[in-house]
Formats: sequence, C-alpha cells, structure tokens
Amino acid sequence: MNYSKDEVLQYVMEEDVKFIRLAFCDVFGKQKNISIMPEELPRAFKYGIGFDASAVAGFGDEAHSDLFLHPEPETLTPLPWRPEHGRVVRMFCNITYPDKTPFECDSRTILKQAIASAKEAGYAFNFGAEQEFYLFKLDENGEKTNAPYDNAGYMDIAPADRGENIRREICLTLEQMGIRTESSHHEEGPGQNEIDFRYSDALTAADNVMTFQTVVKTVANRNGLFADFSPKPVDDMPGNGFHVNFSLVDDKKEALNYAIAGILDKIPEMTVFLNPLEQSYKRLGQSKAPNYISWSHENRSQLIRIPAAVGEFKRAELRSPDPAANPYLAFALIIYACLSGLENSVKLPDSTDINLYTADKDTLSGIKKLPSDIENARKLAVEGDFIKSHIPQRVLDIYCKD
Repeated sequence: MNYSKDEVLQYVMEEDVKFIRLAFCDVFGKQKNISIMPEELPRAFKYGIGFDASAVAGFGDEAHSDLFLHPEPETLTPLPWRPEHGRVVRMFCNITYPDKTPFECDSRTILKQAIASAKEAGYAFNFGAEQEFYLFKLDENGEKTNAPYDNAGYMDIAPADRGENIRREICLTLEQMGIRTESSHHEEGPGQNEIDFRYSDALTAADNVMTFQTVVKTVANRNGLFADFSPKPVDDMPGNGFHVNFSLVDDKKEALNYAIAGILDKIPEMTVFLNPLEQSYKRLGQSKAPNYISWSHENRSQLIRIPAAVGEFKRAELRSPDPAANPYLAFALIIYACLSGLENSVKLPDSTDINLYTADKDTLSGIKKLPSDIENARKLAVEGDFIKSHIPQRVLDIYCKD
C-alpha cells in the first residue's frame, strides 16, 4: 500500500484503528509483535518503541536488553480477521540499539543490506515463494493431534480434498492484505497443502512469507485445525518445502546462468540457514526434495530447476529450503551467492538431465551432495569465508552452536 507516516496517522484516525501491532522476528524467523495504542504512534515513528530483547531468542542477555522497534509505514496492513470496529493493523519494523545503531541480529536489515549490495553492483532481484504445510485435527482441548485433516493426494479435489475451503479462505484473507497469490492446491501428503505467491521484490517477498505463515495458522485455528510448517511433520510422508523462485530484473544475456552457478558454488555453506533444524535433513533426498548439488530444466529431482516459462516469468527455482528457514536470511544469502556468480563470471556446470531418485550409484558418485545432517551443515558454514563475509558473527554463532 506504500503509505507515508502522515498517511498512516490519517488512516489510523479515519478507520477506527485501536491497536497497532509492531512486528519483527527473531533470528530463526519466528514472528513477534508488540501492540501499541494510536496515541503512541507518533512516538513510535520518531523515537521507536523499546522492548526487552533478553526475552527474544538470540537477541541478547539481561546486561544489554534494551532495543527499539521502528515501524516502516509502507508495510501497513489491516488484519482482516480482527474486528472491523476497533480495527487492528500491523507494520513491520527495523530494530536498533538505543542510539539508533542498527541491531546486527535484525535479519530484515541484513536482507536490506543484501539488496543494497545488489543495487550497487547494478542488479535487482525478484522472488516468489512456494510454501507447503500440513493440516492436522485438534483434540477436545484444542491441542494438535497426529490425525491429518484428509487423506487426499496431489491436486485431488473435493470431497477427498477437505482443505479446499481452508485454502480459499487463506487466499482471500491474503488478498485483503494486498498479497497476491498465484495458485493453491493439495499436495502429495495427507492433509498437505501448497499456496504459491506471485513474484515481487526481495523485501516484500520475505515480508509476505512472514504474513503468509501467520494467516495460515490463524485461518487453520479458526477452523479447528493446526497448520504445521515443520520440515518433516510425518516420518513416512513427504516433507514441507519452501521453494524459492528468483529472477534478475532486466536480465542480461547469461546473467541468470552466472547467478545459478553462484548458488551451486555456495550452497554447502548456506544450507544451515536454509535448513536450520535437525528434522530438516530427514526431508532432503526424499519425495522430490533434493539431495545433490545440480541443476536442470524442469526436472524436479534437482537442487535448482529452470521451470518452463517465458518473458517476465523466466526464473530459477531453488528447491532445498524448508519453511523453518528465516526468509530474510535465506533471500539475503541467495542474493549474495548470485552476486558472487555474477561478479566472478562463475561458469555454470553442465545440466544434470536425469532423474536423481532412480539413477544408479555409479552415476550419482560423481555429483556433490548437500550436507547430510545439521552438524555437517554448521561445520561448512563456519569453515568457509562466504557466510562470514555476509552474516554477522553473532548470528553465525547462534545458528552454529551445538
């Protein structure tokens, strides 16, 4: 909606807004917020709103616990599931120390820095997200059960697909918030669903991922269900993927190839940020989740595939991340890896035009693999120079501690 500060103040007054949620996330991408009253909004814009950082994972201890939230007016959006009278709105925030120095663990600022680096190098990126989630029934106490909402399969329809109306409500809610979805459907697992976004700039796309998970969980709960975004909710069923589509604005000849080559080169060091849980590594290598560092056109067994598309929809799809990833850190590292490929003219290796799930051992032996577990992923992140160059040491320590 791209409001200015003055327009936000006017909107709050004219639209009977009673609560303003100032949203941010911890280093792992878990969304947080504090609600303020309309009278406090001018102060929030001018000075920021303080909070106790020691209570937020990875943000500090009691000795240095004061941080400030600075709302960004252009991110204003109403929360449609809240009452129309006494409305509730939300804005994403930047986080600073009391002296207004940017807080190094603010992952949204880290992404902004990556975008600025790309702009300085003469590049801009668009991102589109595809996230999968399971719907489970709740028990009589409102707690999650292990019973999936349905037993439908890939792209099945009602009545087998019981999630149809849930996805409809999610998409309509997102539309009310100014977020455009492209498609939605039932996925392979029982009770598993997917909703895809239209592409946008990197920061907007990451904000939309944060909003999406909140909306999905809210709508599911209102319908007596639990939405599970964890990488592997059911051991013997497909895991949840976070497929990241990326493209270069005004793509020059060969530029996308260099960008893809950069990701293939840096993916081992990046993986702990794209797959941050032990459970994440139970997903990789199964049910169309990649296990090898390779690329191809259309092939869904690859780490990166080039979907069949033309014109503005030409893009590459990175298939290894899962929804446990912090989207701000994930997109920042993808941008930096692409820039590495572009600036060093890294040669794109030959495409791997085979099905990696059915290939024989001799064929697979010559292809590098993704880290097999979180310990190996942490080791690669710490040992290389790439992550240290772009992720603050404090954030790296948080992700790579035992």
